[in-house]
Amino acid sequence: MATSKTKPAKSARGRAQDRAKVAAGQRHEVSYESGKTGASAAEVKEAVKSAGNSRKKVEEKLGK
Repeated sequence: MATSKTKPAKSARGRAQDRAKVAAGQRHEVSYESGKTGASAAEVKEAVKSAGNSRKKVEEKLGK
């Protein structure tokens, strides 16, 4: 009998925590933050590197 592997449902809390972070390795997240703040992609990546991946801290670092 084969078992199927399914991902557990992500809770609302998990989604909210995910939105509160910027993944510098994800092009779409860097692009979104870049468009939102007016900073370049390189500036967003540098802000994540120096301030951490908290969206709030990254936006503060970028002057948003």
